[in-house]
Amino acid sequence: MNFIENGSVTSPIGFKGAGICGSVKPSNTTKRDIALISSDVICNTAAVFTKNLVKSSAIIVTQRNIENGKAQAVIVNSGNANTCNADGEEKAERMCELAAQALNIDKEDVIVASTGVIGQPLPIEPFEKSVPELGKIMSENGGTDVAEAIMTTDTVKKETAVTVEIGGKTVTIGAVAKGSGMIHINMGTMLSFVTTDAAISSDMLKAALTEAVEKSYNMVSVDGDTSTNDTLAILANGMAGNEEITSRNEDYRIFTDALMAICKSMAKKLAADGEGATKLIVCSVSGAKTAADAKRVAKSVICSSLVKAAMFGADANWGRVLCAIGYSGCDVDVTLVDVSFRSKAGDIKVCENGAGIDFSEELAKKILLENEIEIIVGLNDGDGCAEAYGCDLTYDYVKINGDYRT
Repeated sequence: MNFIENGSVTSPIGFKGAGICGSVKPSNTTKRDIALISSDVICNTAAVFTKNLVKSSAIIVTQRNIENGKAQAVIVNSGNANTCNADGEEKAERMCELAAQALNIDKEDVIVASTGVIGQPLPIEPFEKSVPELGKIMSENGGTDVAEAIMTTDTVKKETAVTVEIGGKTVTIGAVAKGSGMIHINMGTMLSFVTTDAAISSDMLKAALTEAVEKSYNMVSVDGDTSTNDTLAILANGMAGNEEITSRNEDYRIFTDALMAICKSMAKKLAADGEGATKLIVCSVSGAKTAADAKRVAKSVICSSLVKAAMFGADANWGRVLCAIGYSGCDVDVTLVDVSFRSKAGDIKVCENGAGIDFSEELAKKILLENEIEIIVGLNDGDGCAEAYGCDLTYDYVKINGDYRT
């Protein structure tokens, strides 16, 4: 498996994309805010969505459209979430119609997604004006424009692609995502679209996506708020020419491992670009009684506001880590717990058997000043392990969200 330099959602064979400035959110910006992704042929499709009871109308329409496990395109906008609007479904349906007309496909084969401010009516005029033009500029090189178009408070584009050999054929998987705040993913604001030229049935695609998401996107938290719009969809057009994957055979495992790798890569990008964040925090847990316990402990640690604030201040306050473990709800013998901090500046053990030990505060500070930090938790009570991804909590998070609508 190899990551492609400058890979994007349009790296797989048969996929095109484009992004354009439609001024969905009235302003003087020239930033792209409407995007299209399309396949030359119909795709097997699977998706997972937010578990928030308040859902974007785009999700409701998409769920209907992909009931048959098929799709051929994605239309997505930033600047407005199309959530809690009386006419939301009507607007989402119209977005699908416009995309279908621009691409000469059926409107039922379009996935629709929106992200931005909640509770403000979505203006349809920008789509009426811009989507026909999008259809004309679709390109195999348009993936990076898609990545820009779906950004809100994101500071960097999030895209990647990998290749892997399956059945003697080179299969490519590409991905794009957005998300910076309101991220506490439980798939199920985060949007991600994955494309592949692999031949794989809708059932196996759903199985692979479910398996991958549990160890990647579902292990991300920026601020503890589960968005109303979270959508992760994957489209597989089969143009790589491998024998179709229809069971959990060796080809399925190779595909799923590659999908897992790309999803974990995107999950880390999402966490690292949390609103106001200066550091990516990875909590690695081992020795739990079960894998489920390991996941809950890891997520508890990276969700702790006190831990996040300590990481921002480069303070080796390991007691906050123990505190988060203690309220995780897992059956943990605290007297067995070890904690270490690691970064490219080195690693240092700060807690052993649930108690503090002597360590160099100077070295700990140096380690925690890096922009990627690993909190290593050893529960020493089983074989369960897991990783979770988060970020530090900074002054800028409050600044950004204090006036988000303006």
